[in-house]
Amino acid sequence: MRGWFAVAMLMALLSGAVTFAQTSAPPDTAGRFVELDHVVAVINGEVLLESDVEEEMRFAALEPFQPHAGRDTKQDALRRLTSRVLIVQQMRQQNQFNVKVSDADVEKSLKELRTHLPQCLKFKCETEAGWKAFLKADDLTNAEVVDHWKKRLTILDFIDVRFRTGIRISHQDIEDYYNKSVVPEFTRQHETAPPLKDVSSRIQEVLLQQQVNGLLREWLKSLREEGSVQIVDPSYATVENASKPAEED
Repeated sequence: MRGWFAVAMLMALLSGAVTFAQTSAPPDTAGRFVELDHVVAVINGEVLLESDVEEEMRFAALEPFQPHAGRDTKQDALRRLTSRVLIVQQMRQQNQFNVKVSDADVEKSLKELRTHLPQCLKFKCETEAGWKAFLKADDLTNAEVVDHWKKRLTILDFIDVRFRTGIRISHQDIEDYYNKSVVPEFTRQHETAPPLKDVSSRIQEVLLQQQVNGLLREWLKSLREEGSVQIVDPSYATVENASKPAEED
């Protein structure tokens, strides 16, 4: 089953065994068991399958800072999936799925993605033909992308509400960032930095995002420590800590 999360049979959940099915195979393979999918991790009782990891690796093509070609490992993909599962479980507990992302919001966000995604440049994704070519090259469909992006925006809304509330960025914070980061970078490139008033709002957004990211990392760390993250497939053991045995329920 594809998607961010998958439900497996009870025996697979308890044993971590590979799920098999008897098939009507050709005569030379009749009677054998054919591997369909298997459990790789259990996050607070929620199962992740190998197919979920494979799908996550396909969707990595949509990331603005996509892992370098060939460097996105299945362990990296499972780590991203684990974080997403932990967040969605919290959303479910706090009944935060009442936030609805409209189709118009999704369309607008994807339009921006198609314009700014570095991997899209060679395909000219701003055109329909270019977008279709990009999707085909990465084994994606438009329907899959729309569904994935809508879920992503829902999670981002939850994170924004949870962590941005109460964060205040002072004028002094903005000025310090301007003097310590913006001006030196322009100087390094032998250019004149724009006036502070012209980039103030952008700097404020950067500083807000930095604080949100810091709070989010700490929150996810606590969710991992307080919950049960079991890596069932030994080949994924390095996701949490290769020297740390799987947690017991």
